[in-house]
Amino acid sequence: MFTIQVFEKSTGRPVYSKKVGVIFNGWTRGCATDQYTDKDGEAHFSEDNGEGTIYIQGSKVLKEGLKEEK
Repeated sequence: MFTIQVFEKSTGRPVYSKKVGVIFNGWTRGCATDQYTDKDGEAHFSEDNGEGTIYIQGSKVLKEGLKEEK
């Protein structure tokens, strides 16, 4: 499981109700089920973390490891 938190670049505030998608590296992983951010700007995913690309509202925003915070 992992969480992605989305902030508005200009204000630094969490963003509500934005669609977040993840496509994992490697052809066997595929993609995570899209999730929407909550009032804290968090989108919670039930899939295992790993390396991939993050999309917000369909636009690529980040490509790197998706690591679990402890």
